[in-house]
Amino acid sequence: MTTARPVRQWNGLTVPDAGTYALDEAHKRIGFTGMHMMVSPVRGEFTRASATILVGEDPLASAVTATIETASLTTHHEERDAHLRSPDFLDVDAYPTIEFRSTSVDWHGEQQDQILAWARLRNRSPERAELSQDRVQPRAAQGRFLVHGLLTVRGVTHRTVLSMQYGGARRDPYGRDIFGFHAAGEIDRESYGLVWNVLLETGGFLVGKKIGLEIAGEAILQA
Repeated sequence: MTTARPVRQWNGLTVPDAGTYALDEAHKRIGFTGMHMMVSPVRGEFTRASATILVGEDPLASAVTATIETASLTTHHEERDAHLRSPDFLDVDAYPTIEFRSTSVDWHGEQQDQILAWARLRNRSPERAELSQDRVQPRAAQGRFLVHGLLTVRGVTHRTVLSMQYGGARRDPYGRDIFGFHAAGEIDRESYGLVWNVLLETGGFLVGKKIGLEIAGEAILQA
């Protein structure tokens, strides 16, 4: 049974206590998406990664560092994975890690789905459709942050921004203090030296230049 504990309130959010948190290996996804033939997305992920999050007394003073092992890339297709690990792309032998270090955090407000909740409630039954809107109980507020940082791929570093949806904080059944998050961003792979491509006879390229990023998981307070 989950043990309740007091946690801080900040801008309407329940936020974790200040301290050092580590990405939970069992609850993480480091994913990416790229376009193939300009018509369909190919999704993949890195299965080995670590991250340390320093939560500040002021949440906007928090910081994160992350390391991703490039050889752990998988798109669940052996031939494609071998090509992506090769010098044409990530060159995992020469560049075994991808690194990220945050430089600042911005707050972009809480997001609630009160209107959507009301719409769902109205569609349940004629009786419930007559309930007043003030009786709708919205979900707990979730906040969106922008995490600015430096991303290093193949030895090349550029500034990037991740839009992070904060999921909440609590104590898990094992007595550990955790919080959850989901972040997304986009980079131009060619700016990092991943320039391999094939020009299609009908126009366009075999592999898209823009790569979508997805990082989701839970972080655990360290003793």
